[in-house]
Amino acid sequence: MTSTPRPSNHGFPPPPVVDLTMEQEFKMKQIELALKDAHKDDIITVFLALQRQCFVLGNNVSQLVKLWPAPTITDPTTINEVLSQFGNLFETKD
Repeated sequence: MTSTPRPSNHGFPPPPVVDLTMEQEFKMKQIELALKDAHKDDIITVFLALQRQCFVLGNNVSQLVKLWPAPTITDPTTINEVLSQFGNLFETKD
């Protein structure tokens, strides 16, 4: 499998990957089928462990986003990002 170059994200992290691989889809189907025969106590144990991991992952992602360094403008041809945070102006100067 060849890797194609990704476009520049201008200092921002890449978008999240939400699609599962074929192997992950296969594992999900195996889990789904196994859950039909599982005992309630086992499902509760796994659910609580997964929920805890989701909370920990969410906390870590929040911390990364909060502490992510702000992009610095080094290219003089780049627009001033401070102005763009207030919305777009659709008037033209004559």
